[in-house]
Amino acid sequence: MEMLGMSAKMHDEARQGEAFAPVVSGGNQYQKKFYIESYGCQMNFSDSEIIASILHNNGFGATVIYQEADLVLLNTCSIREKAEQTVRKRLTEFRKLKGAKPGMLIGVLGCMAERLKAKLLEEEKLVDIVVGPDAYRSLPGLIGEAETGHKAVNVLLSREETYADISPVRLDSNGVTAFISIMRGCNNMCSFCVVPFTRGRERSRDAYSIIAEAKELFNSGYKEVTLLGQNVDSYYWIDEEKDEIITFAKLLEKVALVNDDLRVRFSTSHPKDITEDVLHTMNKYENICKHIHLPVQSGSTRILQLMNRTYTREWYKAKIDQIRNIIPECGISSDIIAGFCTEAEEDHKDTINIMEYSRYDMSYMFVYSERPGTLAAKRYKDDIGDDVKKKRLQEIVVLQGRLSQESNQRDIGKTFKVLIEGESKRSANDWMGRNTQNKVIVFPKHIPDSKKGDYVQVKVIDCTQATLLGEVI
Repeated sequence: MEMLGMSAKMHDEARQGEAFAPVVSGGNQYQKKFYIESYGCQMNFSDSEIIASILHNNGFGATVIYQEADLVLLNTCSIREKAEQTVRKRLTEFRKLKGAKPGMLIGVLGCMAERLKAKLLEEEKLVDIVVGPDAYRSLPGLIGEAETGHKAVNVLLSREETYADISPVRLDSNGVTAFISIMRGCNNMCSFCVVPFTRGRERSRDAYSIIAEAKELFNSGYKEVTLLGQNVDSYYWIDEEKDEIITFAKLLEKVALVNDDLRVRFSTSHPKDITEDVLHTMNKYENICKHIHLPVQSGSTRILQLMNRTYTREWYKAKIDQIRNIIPECGISSDIIAGFCTEAEEDHKDTINIMEYSRYDMSYMFVYSERPGTLAAKRYKDDIGDDVKKKRLQEIVVLQGRLSQESNQRDIGKTFKVLIEGESKRSANDWMGRNTQNKVIVFPKHIPDSKKGDYVQVKVIDCTQATLLGEVI
C-alpha cells in the first residue's frame, strides 16, 4: 500500500491527512450519540463514512462533542509509529473521561485495532471494543456485547468484503468532493508496509455499485469523486452478465461518462501496475483530472529491491517519461522514505537524483519507521541512525520545496479550470479550489454569484511554494 494522504509537508489549503475528522451529521431522531475520529490515509476517512452509515441504521446519531457521546470511536492507522503514539495519547484522554461517565464505550477501529488488539484490550485496558477493517458490519452486535461489560472483538479479515451495498454517510463534507472506495486490501508485499497484514488480500468492488455511487453523488450536487484503493491500477472485476473484464482503465472511463461535469480523480497508483491504457483514458476525457500520485519510495535500485517494490530506478524513470509523453500537462506527486535499512549516502543521492528527474509537484516525505510484523522488520536491521534519517529527510524536504516552487512558477500566466471547493482558510474574501493537476488555487470572490461547486476560469498571477494565487477571468 502507498501512503495515501499522509505527509510531512502539506499544501496550505489542502485537506489534512494525518489528523482527526469528527463526524458532522446526525439529528434528534437518534437515541444514542457517537463520535468518531479518523487518522491516517484517505481510505480510513472513507471507512469512517461506512461506519457512520452502519451506526445511523442502528440508532446512533453523530455528534461533534465527544463529551456527550455514548460511543467514542477512533479509526486508526498503523503505517507509522507516530500515528500509533497519537492514537494512544488520545485513548488515554478518553479513558479519563470514561471515569466520569461510566456508561460511555470506547472503540478502536481499523489497522491499529487489528495489529494491537490484545494489548489495547487486556494489557493497557484502554478500550471496550476492537474492530478490524473487514468487520464493521458486526459493530452493532459488538456494541451490545460491550454494554454488558464484556470486551468485544472482531478483527477477522475477509477475502470478499467490499461494503459495496452500504451507502456511506458523507462526513465533514464540503458537499463538492467525495471519496469512492473501489477496492480493499493489498497483494503487494512491500517490505516496509503493514497494510497487507492489517487489511488483508486485495479484492475489487463490483463496477455497477461504483457507478451507481458516482451517479448518486453527482445527483446530490457533488462535482468531484476520488476513486480510492491501496493500488487502484490492479482493479479487476468480471462482469459475468456481459462476459467482460473490467480493468481500472475501463472503470475510469465508465465513471467519467457519468457526466461531463463530474471530475474524476484516483489514488493511489503503484508504478509497476499503471498501464498505458489508463494514461490514454486520462488523456481522452477532459473530466478525468491530469494528476497521478506515483510513489517512488527510493531512487536506489538496491533499496527498491530490499523494499520489494519490483521495479528499478531506470524502469521508474521510463514510466515518468511515458506519462509526460502521453499527458504532457500531467501533474505528478510521490511518496519518499528516507533512511530505509542499509541506506548508504549513495542510495540517498539516487533518491535526490530521481526527484530532480521526475520534477514532482509535491511529495509525502517520511523517515523510515520500522513496523512490527512487516517483512523488513523480520529480515533487516533498522541500522540507520535517527540523526542521519532526519538529515536526509531534511535534504529531501528542501529539494521538494524548490521543485514545488519551480513547478508553481511555471504556472504563472496560465489559465486553469478550477472547481470551487469553499472559502480559503486564510480569508473569507477568497475562494479556494484545485485545478486538474491537483494544485490548490486561491483567488478573490470577484464574481458576485459564484458559489461552492462552480467551475471558474482562473488565471495564475503569483504563487507560494504550496499554493497558486490567481484571479477569475
